[in-house]
Amino acid sequence: MPASTDLPAQLERLSRLHPKLIDLSLERVRALLRKLGDPHLRLAPVIHVAGTNGKGSTLAFMRAMAERAGLTAHVFTSPHLVRINERFRLAGQLIEDSDLATLLDRVEAANEGAPITQFEVLTAAGFLAMAERPADLCLIEVGLGGRLDATNVIERPAVTVITPIGIDHAEFLGDTLTAIAGEKAGIIKQGAPVICGQTAPEAAHVIEARAKEVGAKYVPVSVKPLGDGGFLARAPLEPDLHLPAPGLLGPHQMLNAAMAAFAIANLAMPIIDDAAIAAGVKKADWPGRLQALADGPLTQEALAGGVKVWLDGAHNPHGAQALAAALAQRPARRTVFILGMKANKDAAGFFEALTTISRQAFTVQTPDQPSAMAAEILAERAREGGFTASPVDSVAEAMARAVEAGAERIVIAGSLYLAGHVLALNGQIPR
Repeated sequence: MPASTDLPAQLERLSRLHPKLIDLSLERVRALLRKLGDPHLRLAPVIHVAGTNGKGSTLAFMRAMAERAGLTAHVFTSPHLVRINERFRLAGQLIEDSDLATLLDRVEAANEGAPITQFEVLTAAGFLAMAERPADLCLIEVGLGGRLDATNVIERPAVTVITPIGIDHAEFLGDTLTAIAGEKAGIIKQGAPVICGQTAPEAAHVIEARAKEVGAKYVPVSVKPLGDGGFLARAPLEPDLHLPAPGLLGPHQMLNAAMAAFAIANLAMPIIDDAAIAAGVKKADWPGRLQALADGPLTQEALAGGVKVWLDGAHNPHGAQALAAALAQRPARRTVFILGMKANKDAAGFFEALTTISRQAFTVQTPDQPSAMAAEILAERAREGGFTASPVDSVAEAMARAVEAGAERIVIAGSLYLAGHVLALNGQIPR
């Protein structure tokens, strides 16, 4: 197979040859990694992160903490918002197109045409990239679930993290918190502390039992807000951590920062001291999560009229609850939602969580997303939930209609794919 440095052509080929996005198994990726020399066994210390919501934010806090201590971190995350390069951050920098294309060529050549999924190819490429470039730390996000996720070939993580658990991807993980927690708990490994965010008791019980079964220290994390804007991060048998207000907005980010802080504290890297941890809490950046959009082609008219425009990737009821709580903490403004969701999401639960903020919405279908719910169907679901909702053809039209309707605050949410589309339209490409 001839090598190619044309990344778009490479990705198109990858999509054509491996149309299946999800087929949970470890055998295919293990076989592929063996052919590549088992790069996943040659990584810097790994923190492996699973959970329903907050994984990316928790990774962002940990990366910021390490970098404030002068260390370098590789980060593998999914999905991306605008460019696939966002999934591969090597020692602080997004991977270059040519480097990613070369990696994908190598992985495809090693695979020799065997059945495999796109995510497994990307995961193998990520391990290869991280193994071949020096760094002090590897931060790896689970793609889906945990137990059978391609990233779970990591045999000896330094620490694992399980963020709060809610119902999502039920067709793959089960439709109860207990079942989903069992899948997430599959990343727990002997001797590696597991940091667990506050979650439903039935889910926490499963995680704690799994930790005990395999011989992993169980660290359940909670937070206590303080009057100075900061908060206490707490866990049994761990010293309290007094942390500043997180740089990422929303009360839910306190727990994400606390999980990150305890993960770093259990890493046995003294160079990442309390000062670096606190600085990382303040400086973390993670696009598409309660992000105030800047002046750009999409937002120019709204911002000129004094309308605030926010973007959030919340896409399930648990995420919508966090979004509503974050908006409730900000000055009250007449809010109009612009919403787009995938067809397999719990739209009714999502809308219910937002009713405390507003019942007015425009719905869109995310372009180039085959699994996106049609705007008309989403509007109907919204109306069933008590919203005044109108389907429109584009985000730009929704923005104009929201301004005409007297919005003082526009909130775009419902899908990370929609978030990526909006950032691209507005010229805010994650770097």
